[in-house]
Amino acid sequence: MKKEAETIQQMFARIAWRYDFLNHFLSFSFDRYWRKKAVREVRLSEGGLALDVCCGTGDLAIALHKTMRTELVSPSRVQVVGVDFCYEMLHLAREKVTKDRLPIQFLQGDALQLPFPDSTFDTAMVAFGIRNVVDRKTSLIEMLRVIKPGGRLIVLEFYKPSLPLFSAFYLIYFRYVLPFLGRILSRDTRAYSYLPASVLEFYTPEEFRNLMIQAGCQDVQFKRLTGGIVAVHVGVKPGR
Repeated sequence: MKKEAETIQQMFARIAWRYDFLNHFLSFSFDRYWRKKAVREVRLSEGGLALDVCCGTGDLAIALHKTMRTELVSPSRVQVVGVDFCYEMLHLAREKVTKDRLPIQFLQGDALQLPFPDSTFDTAMVAFGIRNVVDRKTSLIEMLRVIKPGGRLIVLEFYKPSLPLFSAFYLIYFRYVLPFLGRILSRDTRAYSYLPASVLEFYTPEEFRNLMIQAGCQDVQFKRLTGGIVAVHVGVKPGR
């Protein structure tokens, strides 16, 4: 398991320099829309604290901060923290928030052993990252551990599409076109073969909902987006 995690970490380190561009280009910029939909599920009040797990280059944490700034609460009264195991990704995330002067903190850490005390955060989120964690249930349990009772756990992830006709065209793109373009643009022969394969081997949304329940979440619900290729899951930590 440790070797598998190191392989994934090294892969993301290699493609970090092209990661944002490829996310936007290969998803036709739908990734921005999906993050906004996930952020809409956050419930924070003044003094709230949010955690972005497997934060990568920080796009979800930044989307959350910007949404709070315009629609939720005063951003100066809410703190967002991102954690990821890939230094190269975190370096890019820190460059973004420094450039835009955003008060977001990024730390290097393992999703299986989060470096925070119990019941620290009001909500925890992960976007397109849980799929790459070698022990997903343990990661979910860790995220629940660090959020307060009654806090929300939000997961945004890719899935195989649910609409039959759309599915046929999408899978051709996903299995053949995306890996081809990804290899050319990232100059990495393995990463953009691994990423589609990891989605096709992942749970269904219903199976992942059950995994969240097994990890200890209550009131777990999910919403499919864009023909089912993405879903937002929301669960609640028991207690108040």
